Amino acid sequence: MAYQATFKRYELKYLLSKQEKEKVLEAMAAYMELDKYGRCTIRNIYLDTDNFRLIRRSLEKPVYKEKLRIRSYRRVEPQDTVFVELKKKYKSVVYKRRLVLSEKEVMESFRKETPLPLHSQIGDEIEYFREYYGHLYPAVFLSYEREAYFMKDGSDFRVTFDENILYRRENFSLGSSVYGTPLLEEGQTLMEIKTSGGIPLWMSQILTQCHIYKTSFSKYGLAYKNMIAEKIQGGIKYA
Repeated sequence: MAYQATFKRYELKYLLSKQEKEKVLEAMAAYMELDKYGRCTIRNIYLDTDNFRLIRRSLEKPVYKEKLRIRSYRRVEPQDTVFVELKKKYKSVVYKRRLVLSEKEVMESFRKETPLPLHSQIGDEIEYFREYYGHLYPAVFLSYEREAYFMKDGSDFRVTFDENILYRRENFSLGSSVYGTPLLEEGQTLMEIKTSGGIPLWMSQILTQCHIYKTSFSKYGLAYKNMIAEKIQGGIKYA
């Protein structure tokens, strides 16, 4: 199955109430449609150092930041394919590079700290990243339910809605069931606009009419902040 290996785009985030989501969906109906997967559950394993160097650096809001994760769009078995994604952000532009391999190959590579069994430019970038940061470990398991919409005219403007965002620090398996601590309040939705260019006029109009404003929101970043708060309350610190 063909898949897109590289991305370069802007990613704008908005926190919506149930009513705001309904209004945005109503405005989108004439221009966008739900992708063929419908509503799917995305599972992510974020890799980091033992002192959370990557996410701590990211939360400082530098001009350049990067992260590495393993992702699946459904519950998988060892022979099923998953994505290894290297995500970078420079001056508000997001660059994403990804490989597709079996879950078994990926998890064994990180568990044994051996190179991924795929030689390519993207593979070399990921291996350089791993070598640069040293030992990387599963840091957080993040899951959420996503609805992704695409433009009917074929342009690359895309909108996603993420709900039931959960995190945990155990059972790092993309074949596991979904459970964990919620990041959003009840009824909230995280909307992301993904585009290599501008926002269509009709979308700008509905955002203005509903007083919906862009926000800074990192799923892994918020999970890390919550983990720190939990550990401080318990008398233990992560970093």
